[in-house]
Amino acid sequence: MILVLTNLLGCSSVQARIVLGFACVAVAAGAAGCGRHAQVVGHGPTKVVAAFYPLAYAAQEIGGAAVTVENLTPPGAEPHDVELSPREVADVIRADLVLYLGGGFQPAVERAVGRRHGPSLDLARAAAEERPGRAADPHVWLDPVRYARMARAVGAALGRPARAAAFAGRALALDRAYRRGLARCARRELLTSHAAFGYLAARYGLRQVALEGLAPEAEPGPRAVRRLVEAVRRARATTVLTETLASPRLARTVAREAGVRTAVLDPLEGLTVERQARGTTYFTVMRANLRVLRRALGCR
Repeated sequence: MILVLTNLLGCSSVQARIVLGFACVAVAAGAAGCGRHAQVVGHGPTKVVAAFYPLAYAAQEIGGAAVTVENLTPPGAEPHDVELSPREVADVIRADLVLYLGGGFQPAVERAVGRRHGPSLDLARAAAEERPGRAADPHVWLDPVRYARMARAVGAALGRPARAAAFAGRALALDRAYRRGLARCARRELLTSHAAFGYLAARYGLRQVALEGLAPEAEPGPRAVRRLVEAVRRARATTVLTETLASPRLARTVAREAGVRTAVLDPLEGLTVERQARGTTYFTVMRANLRVLRRALGCR
């Protein structure tokens, strides 16, 4: 296979061509990252390196047998803190295509991408909409509409528009399920352990009240805990939502002091090997998240 991906300095789109034998198919990946002209020639499956699980999952599902995908974030690990070994840096540099999220979410990955001469796709740009108040929040994949946009960009870069359209269709079906499921709720405040759900909340008319900041380890002191307990009571919340990869200690403390329960909302930053072996995917987790939200918010 010959993969040619051309980036123009200062552009707002990426031109991708997959050439197989004498056939040539041209596709455009809107809102992808821009850089120098790059040409990659490979034989056999296209080697894709993805920064963390939602990007790796989309690449594998869309690319199918035509790609091999390496996920830089170990299963079950926190992607914010990922550091790359020399071998992983070399994999980033040599890959046919790198999928990452710009904006400082994973500094080690962005540094490695900066050393590449081949094509790289910043999926934060592919997912971009107007996002006032959430510019520092990297969790764009938790908005199914944005995730669909990311999928189309991946499909364009890989020359697999039909598979990308099918994948995006699944994401948009998920969006419809969320719209129906969260349309009639007793509460609209989303009490979360840290500020990872701003895009999801904005999409469905919810207001995120985060106990911590964007960094899951940024725990407040005792006075702040008391203020958080009061915030829970003012919101008349029944549930404080914890996460799979972050410590639940603060959320449990606040919930206990406020007399409410806790439940787990998965930000889908990484799935363990065991969960993936049981068939857990982005879509099954997002549907489980919807069930948790409906109960927490008292939806009918």
